[in-house]
Amino acid sequence: MLKRLPLIASLGALAATASFGVVPAHADQAVVGHAYVNTNTAGANTIAGFDRHADGSLTPLAGSPFTAGGAGTGAGLGSQGAIQISPDGRYLIAVDAASNQLSVLRLHADGTPTLVGQPVSSGGVRPVSVTISSKNLVYVANVGDGGSNYTGFRLQDDGSLSAVPKSTVPVPEGSGVGDVFFNSTADRLVGTRDNTSLIDSFKVQSNGRLLAAPGSPFPAQDLGPIGSEFRPTNPNQLFVSNAHAGAGNASVSAFTDASNGVLTAVGPAYHNGSTASCWIEITHDGRYLFAINTAAQDISTYSINADGSLVFLNNTPFSNGVGAVDARLSPDGSTLSVTGGRSHVVSTFAVSGGTQTELASSPVALPAGGSPTGLVVD
Repeated sequence: MLKRLPLIASLGALAATASFGVVPAHADQAVVGHAYVNTNTAGANTIAGFDRHADGSLTPLAGSPFTAGGAGTGAGLGSQGAIQISPDGRYLIAVDAASNQLSVLRLHADGTPTLVGQPVSSGGVRPVSVTISSKNLVYVANVGDGGSNYTGFRLQDDGSLSAVPKSTVPVPEGSGVGDVFFNSTADRLVGTRDNTSLIDSFKVQSNGRLLAAPGSPFPAQDLGPIGSEFRPTNPNQLFVSNAHAGAGNASVSAFTDASNGVLTAVGPAYHNGSTASCWIEITHDGRYLFAINTAAQDISTYSINADGSLVFLNNTPFSNGVGAVDARLSPDGSTLSVTGGRSHVVSTFAVSGGTQTELASSPVALPAGGSPTGLVVD
């Protein structure tokens, strides 16, 4: 990995000198989808967009970065899910953390995103994570003093957001919510409290409001729960990364999530020998889990047993530089992309089962400025 550092440095210089739009030789590959990163730019926030080619490589969309509408902080958010795509693939929803807003952008046939109306209030202070259910119910996690909460919205067919009445659930100040996430059946939702090592768990009611599970919030199995994801093939199995137990002590926890939202641990925390497991992604077939280790710049791979227990397989280094802040698989599961905040790049891997191999075209540069956070791939 140290041998890759000159490449990272040269990419950083590429972005800084406005050469971001240089099109590499692999751009003649067919465009099969797109990728988007919330750049969290101070002042006017923007969204970086990429064409995703048949070989897995990424090239900047013409006109990228695109105006998000609100304002970013220009500093790390410490969260997963700062940008999401609607279930039908028509809209992006991005947090504007500095202006306490959510922006909705319409995705056009060529992948270009354009702002829908004006950003709306997030219902709190400093939104950092957003999730969209299969029923177009939206919840955002706000973490700022004086407005730390979970607040609900409905994504309308025209792309507008309407607040769900009486949906706001306060969170104690300083909790540092790292992620908010629906299960696939849209009847349960969790939120991770990074700073206090707790997990909020809710039953989602038919009116869109949240009902706290008996005993919620639940203690995490280790310090610093941040990333969370339900198993795509089982809406009752939840996985949470634990980031802050120190060097060599990163882990992932597995839980069963009962119909009323009660969480029960499946075994102990599953350690991987790396540092700062912050973000997680699960293969679409539910067989493998990838934990992105921000401090160590590698990916921990686990296989998932039928009961939700985990088996650690290996750690794979990547050339993201420093500060990886989110990861997403392509819709067909063939590639995994990881965005780096402080290094302003996106690294992409070919995925075969539980094995990842970084592409020769990886990493690609993000625009200079801001502190990129959150990634979606379609």
